[in-house]
Amino acid sequence: MDEITILPEQAPVMPLPGALLFPNALLPLYIFEPRYREMLDYALTRDRMFCVTLIRPDRLQWKSANDFFHVATIGLIRACVDRGDGTSNLILQGLQRVRFNGFLQLQPFPIAELREVELKNETTIETEALGAKVLELYARFKTSDRQLPAKLDRYLSDLNDLAMLADLMAATFVLDPLRRQQILEQRNLNARLRLVIQYLREETGNAAA
Repeated sequence: MDEITILPEQAPVMPLPGALLFPNALLPLYIFEPRYREMLDYALTRDRMFCVTLIRPDRLQWKSANDFFHVATIGLIRACVDRGDGTSNLILQGLQRVRFNGFLQLQPFPIAELREVELKNETTIETEALGAKVLELYARFKTSDRQLPAKLDRYLSDLNDLAMLADLMAATFVLDPLRRQQILEQRNLNARLRLVIQYLREETGNAAA
């Protein structure tokens, strides 16, 4: 992200089935449920931030705080378009990993007390080698039939931040929600890169063998 963001002490939470937000990634959202319309109004009148978290896959919907993960990403509303019928389209940009320490409320939408997840992003020779392997796998995607997001190739070619590389590759190419959650929760950069490599290979089959 281009600017330093001060993490708020508390923020609204939007639990979603199958969807996660990673730092620096963009997530388009369509807000239509009344409780999340209210959540959006709350966020827009404050710091334009809210968290997206994954509903546990064995739950059809969330009813309590035990039904969703408590490590998530807080995002900033970059664009919001009111559709005129009370619903909205918005673009949320991931800022940083957070942990929910408790909840000020759960209804009509959760508001969580936040704590920043401290990462171990020290770069070693192994880190550089793992980053190179991730980029090698990405290069193979370009020769496959996978549809790649516009501008991703130009952006990754200029990217020297291996922590950001791991997050963007996970956000773009790892499809399984639980695997994405595992990467999100892993604090060690080398371990995150190894997970990205493993899951890219497994999920793409021959394209990334």
